Amino acid sequence: MKLRDLIQNSAETMSPASTLREAAQAMVAGDVGSMGIVDDGALIGILTERDILEATAQGVDFDQAVIGNHMTRNPDVFSPDTDVDQVAEWLLETGYRHVPVIDEDTSAILSIRDILAAIVDPGRMRVLNP
Repeated sequence: MKLRDLIQNSAETMSPASTLREAAQAMVAGDVGSMGIVDDGALIGILTERDILEATAQGVDFDQAVIGNHMTRNPDVFSPDTDVDQVAEWLLETGYRHVPVIDEDTSAILSIRDILAAIVDPGRMRVLNP
């Protein structure tokens, strides 16, 4: 199974100049745990729930703090043609929970839950992705 088989939606994205409050609101509205941070059409970072949690622990003002100061820069990205098993191994090795999947036609972020579901119950993924 390839990553492309798991993609259901395009990645939520924001600018690095957007505030953490705007990002948190967009993540809640989109029901996502991460979003791509894009500048001039290129992925330059990823913002996750963990980044939001760390900013909260630091006591930052969410109306003033910008995403660019709290995101993970230059994340590893994967081709949609990458095997799911290979990405599962990478998730175990790195401890990351989100997988940016990018090529000329695709921009998505898969979660560790997506990867686990594909491995544990591949039939379920086919139902979700007719």
